[in-house]
Amino acid sequence: MILKLKLSKYSSVDDAIWVAQKANSAIKSDWEDATPLMKELEFKPKLLMFKSWLWAFATVSSRTLHIAWDEAGCLCPVGDLFNYAAPDDASFEEEDIAEVERLTDGGYEDSNAYCLYARKNYKKGEQVLLGYGTYTNLELLEHYGFLLSENPNEKTFIQLDVDIYSIGTWPKDSLYIHPNGHPSFALLCALRLWATPTNRRKAVSHQIYSGSILSTENEVEIMKWLISKCEGTLQQLPTTVEFDESLLVFLRKIQNSTNCRTDVKQSGFEQEFAVFLHFHHRLKLDCSDNSQLPVQFLRSLERWELAVQWRCNYKKTLKKCISYCKSLVHGLPLQLNQQ
Repeated sequence: MILKLKLSKYSSVDDAIWVAQKANSAIKSDWEDATPLMKELEFKPKLLMFKSWLWAFATVSSRTLHIAWDEAGCLCPVGDLFNYAAPDDASFEEEDIAEVERLTDGGYEDSNAYCLYARKNYKKGEQVLLGYGTYTNLELLEHYGFLLSENPNEKTFIQLDVDIYSIGTWPKDSLYIHPNGHPSFALLCALRLWATPTNRRKAVSHQIYSGSILSTENEVEIMKWLISKCEGTLQQLPTTVEFDESLLVFLRKIQNSTNCRTDVKQSGFEQEFAVFLHFHHRLKLDCSDNSQLPVQFLRSLERWELAVQWRCNYKKTLKKCISYCKSLVHGLPLQLNQQ
């Protein structure tokens, strides 16, 4: 069966670009709206600058706790010190679950206090971690400015045929690939239905919605389609996993460098670093021997590192999906023949 390729322009990369642009636009709009009031309140000129607004916005928004009566949230001294741990981490073994359970999401209670509850006994000196919710890495980057190397709640999206969204009732954000490379339940169901001839879809829909495999031919077809789609996506991206991993090593090294000129020359990333410097032309950089990089410059390098880390994880998930699908393509016929 030949599968049509009318693509929807939606993937994790498109989403990441859109989120970054949207966040920047929203923050700038808020700053412009608030500037007249800040002037009226006689803020110092330095505090009226956009970079000051950015700092204040990030400082407050990343520490805000939810309260029911005000959408702006609230600040809770000490309560904002806890670092994040993703809930329901399936990568941990069952016997280790008791050791990795974290704080529940806190909440404002009738006792006129914002309460946080621990699910385990913490030892002195042990870091207390808080689960804010099931965030993807893109959401963590947008709202809190960090990401997790292993995030069980990560979702990787690829471009899908527009027909896939119309033939079923699955929400668009449920059609994704898990961090281990396995397609989500909804994505598998949607592809199984999509790969079924139109005149047979109604008859097999109950099987599909229950998560059952329709046939070896159907399953192999959608696995081959996923392989092709993931490989095509990787080929269209300007860098590879290997390139990104090398770039991450360089970025971590340069942040501790006392001779960045030599380190950049030896790294092989002179072109990338030159583009970075051009983009951050306002930052003054002294590349002389034994000179420390300015704090502002280091922060920009950290943000660059986070962006590369995110895109590298995205590509790794696609490669895992390819491996997983290939194993099924080769293994499914053998399994059924042995039954």
